[in-house]
Amino acid sequence: MRICVAGAYGAFGIKHLDALAAIDGVDVTSVMGPTQAKIDALAQERGIGHAATTLEECLARDDVDAVILATPTQLHAEQAIACMKAGKPVLIEIPMADSLADSEAICKVQKETGVLAMAGQVRRFNPSHQWIQNKIAAGALKIQQMDVQTYFFRRSNMNAKGEPRSWTDHLLWHHACHTVDLFQYQTGEEVSQAYGLEGPHHPELGIAMDMSIGMKTPSGALCTLSLSFNNDGPLGTFFRYICDNGTYIARYDDLFDGNENPIDLSDVAVSSNGIELIDREFISAIEEGREPNGSVHDVLAAMKTLDRIEQSF
Repeated sequence: MRICVAGAYGAFGIKHLDALAAIDGVDVTSVMGPTQAKIDALAQERGIGHAATTLEECLARDDVDAVILATPTQLHAEQAIACMKAGKPVLIEIPMADSLADSEAICKVQKETGVLAMAGQVRRFNPSHQWIQNKIAAGALKIQQMDVQTYFFRRSNMNAKGEPRSWTDHLLWHHACHTVDLFQYQTGEEVSQAYGLEGPHHPELGIAMDMSIGMKTPSGALCTLSLSFNNDGPLGTFFRYICDNGTYIARYDDLFDGNENPIDLSDVAVSSNGIELIDREFISAIEEGREPNGSVHDVLAAMKTLDRIEQSF
């Protein structure tokens, strides 16, 4: 499988390059970035044969079988549609778009072209959450409530590498989307009630710096999500699963019971790297000619819920 990584120079582009290097039978043959000098240097460092500043140039190549988009969010819909129309399966980094309209446009073109399109909802693949999903599928657990905290200390528009972004991060569309999708995926239901509350907006960035979200499924499962860019303390996303048969705490790739006893995840997946696991699913789905876990149609339900939450502000 020959892959193009678009947005390769960014924080998540690098994560995908590292992940793909661990997968047998995969070659990154092309990378795309906004600056020719930087993307050339990255290609040389990684031994990648082609580097460009436009996606069109990459899509025209015969040695590109599929594309991973790690580009700025506002470009996702246009670029994903271009990939599908060029016949190239595409994995779109989270979020697949920052509006419901753009998400629906992606899904519409996927149906028209039949080309595989997947959204990068990595929480579905983190071993800690996979362990919970396996228990649910086996009938051993049912979620009664999820309590989730997504906390950063980010009062300027910087990326995960500590570099200025060309686009503005957003608590709802870029961070809540993880939990909204995961809650619906783990419960197997679409949210029937959803609301959100925003704190004050940043005077320059124009985004809410604090947010609270509540959701409920038809069966009665609840999810409470707190998000902040103002948290000067432990950073990241922390999940508490309150179930009919136990309580579990997920911190990225680690899982504990409600009394902080660690749970062995070594047999859950072939890797503990969620990005690698989502890339493996993307590649396997292409090779096997099937819908991936996290297809754009799967994830559209989460985008609809995010839109409803935004309308409630």
